[in-house]
Amino acid sequence: MSGISNIVAFDGAATPVQHTFIPESVIRDKGEITATYREQIADVPVYAQPSVVLKMKRMGSGVYRVSSRVSVPVMEAVGAQNSAGYTAAPKVAYVDTAESIGYFHERSTIAGRRLSRQLCINVANGIETSVTPVTTKAVGELFDQLVAPV
Repeated sequence: MSGISNIVAFDGAATPVQHTFIPESVIRDKGEITATYREQIADVPVYAQPSVVLKMKRMGSGVYRVSSRVSVPVMEAVGAQNSAGYTAAPKVAYVDTAESIGYFHERSTIAGRRLSRQLCINVANGIETSVTPVTTKAVGELFDQLVAPV
């Protein structure tokens, strides 16, 4: 099994920013493995940190369901203080979420799963050139090798 480690990714900003998601927990419940990660931004409360959740479950049909979900909470803008001089703490206004899900038969191969994942990524990113697929790290191992973090 894959050892749980940080997930590092760049965002899509005009000047890309690196985001590091640290391991938070791995839970095994009724045949499903759930690994959670979150950023540690010093001036943002824990509940408002961007997060990644990886899941894997072998269903009764022999098909593996694997997923990768990224959630980015957006904080409210705090206006001004009230007449008593109190300024309310900001809260999460909403959460933007993106998810990739794969359904892979138990007879599928690493090469077939990798092809499916890479085509999905390339279609979503509008990639029309040859790109070498990433075959390591948490999401590549989860989708291609059906190996979840421990």
